[in-house]
Amino acid sequence: MNCVKLMGQRLMARDYDRQVAGIQVRIAIMNRYTALGIPITKAVG
Repeated sequence: MNCVKLMGQRLMARDYDRQVAGIQVRIAIMNRYTALGIPITKAVG
């Protein structure tokens, strides 16, 4: 949750649906950064 807050502490939209969309975009960005940091392991043999 701290990482999501670092991207912006406030919701800029006033409409609830737009607030939800803004949060979903932040979560998608965080998931992408997490996926980039996970090493890909392959079996050798």
